[in-house]
Amino acid sequence: MPLRRRQFLQLAAGAATLPALPRIARAQAWPARPVRIIVPVAPGGALDILARLIGQWLGEHMGQSFVIENRPGGGTNIGVDVVAHAAPDGYTLLLIPQSVTTNATLYKDLNFNFIRDIVPIAMISRLPLVMEINNDIPAKTVLEFVDWVKKNPGKVSMASGGSGSASHVGGELFKMMTGIEMVHVPYRGGAPALTDLMGGQVQVMFSPLPESIGAIRGGKVRALAVTIAERSQALPDVPSVAESVPGFEASTWQGIGAPKGTPAEIVDKLNREINAALADPKIKERLADLGSIPTPLSPHAYAKLIAEETEKWGKVIRDAHITLQ
Repeated sequence: MPLRRRQFLQLAAGAATLPALPRIARAQAWPARPVRIIVPVAPGGALDILARLIGQWLGEHMGQSFVIENRPGGGTNIGVDVVAHAAPDGYTLLLIPQSVTTNATLYKDLNFNFIRDIVPIAMISRLPLVMEINNDIPAKTVLEFVDWVKKNPGKVSMASGGSGSASHVGGELFKMMTGIEMVHVPYRGGAPALTDLMGGQVQVMFSPLPESIGAIRGGKVRALAVTIAERSQALPDVPSVAESVPGFEASTWQGIGAPKGTPAEIVDKLNREINAALADPKIKERLADLGSIPTPLSPHAYAKLIAEETEKWGKVIRDAHITLQ
């Protein structure tokens, strides 16, 4: 009888491990063929560069190609929609743009719900905005600029890369937190907005760092502050907005996601690999060149950030009555 009982316990213990075996085998076998990363913008921009950088590293370390597929359009919604409706097998990934947190409020007729339909896997990096002004404006600090705007009501224009863009909602948050009024002037992208800022047609812009760092270093515009809580290594002498306006924070960020239902073992495996990439000195150096800050997070922490930012920017969009133009 003791022998039979012992045999029974051994068999029961073995049976308990059986459901886990297919999952483990599936994670070990993945990827067995090339993986595509959907990038929801055109080739050549910062998002595309980051996707190719991470894709190349993953390909070199995981034994399969990670193929970049650009699906621009619809304010990044077209590419996100492709992944939201793809098979959850680990072979279709998304380069997640920060715009998903604003598009959830800006667009009323999306064919997907990002938080419901996409599982965040790993964050890649954060990218600060830079609060910059035309050189003819006398202000040298954030508070001096706020005071100058208050003394010139109705005369100050704020450029952005488009209605609902990171530069737009970041500027609207600044207006709310400082109690100032500025006229929003949307452009079709950051480059023409920066050109008019340098020319004096507009007075201020909250620009993603890579778009304007050349103009800042060339003395063509004046950087007053970066919009993340800490100073940027790319502009170490430029303070943060939060040093003058406590609690202010705005940034763009990028990460990797997959269709909801993608096996947790694959999600966890990818998270470990991407976080390992972010610790690679060559990747860190390349991100620094782009003005990006490596930001490794767990899938849970990344999902929490996306939910919080969706709520934060949704409130800004509603309070500022921002609509697509």
